[in-house]
Amino acid sequence: MCSGRVDLAFILRAFSNGMDGVFIGGCRLKECNYITHGNYHALSNVLLFRKIMEHIGLNPERLRIKFLSSGEGILLVEVINDFCQKVRELGPFGKSEGVDERGLKLNLEAVTQLIPYFKLVEREKLRLPFKSEEEYKEFFASDDLNRLFNELIIDKLAISQILLLLREKPLSTGEISKILYLNPSDVSRHLNSSSRYGLVRYDESRKRFALA
Repeated sequence: MCSGRVDLAFILRAFSNGMDGVFIGGCRLKECNYITHGNYHALSNVLLFRKIMEHIGLNPERLRIKFLSSGEGILLVEVINDFCQKVRELGPFGKSEGVDERGLKLNLEAVTQLIPYFKLVEREKLRLPFKSEEEYKEFFASDDLNRLFNELIIDKLAISQILLLLREKPLSTGEISKILYLNPSDVSRHLNSSSRYGLVRYDESRKRFALA
């Protein structure tokens, strides 16, 4: 199967099912067996998801992609053994990062709901005409990428988290801020925008926000 077929949802499903690490192997860049060069898409997806993992407090080293040829069996074994050793050193997913079970579940569910949107962002904004892995990594570490990430992803993710919390029970701005470790002014901004779209409402009797 082409590594370009590895959907963001596949990676997330593995972590949601309790995997401590995810390894993706693909053909060497510029040596694609198809005209799609899907390994570049796989690289872009992995770098994006690593960025998301870092944002929600998970170690991005738990996700790795490596490009090899079909004749490099010995190298493949070495790479997989190295990755397995790294995952063992990192320890249990979430727990080792200090993310409690409830917070981990909330974050992964928030990301799950946004997978179609993330795929659109990756396709429209992050598929670049680069020809090397180094150029992709350089871009994903750049100020331009951080700006795009802040503009297109962080707010969407925060709103998704807030809506999931309100699905459990009505909460105040301060309570949401404390649970998600967000600035109260940012929470208020997200609640106001969600209210305009008819997603949440303010319950005067409880002095709390609730799902509309």
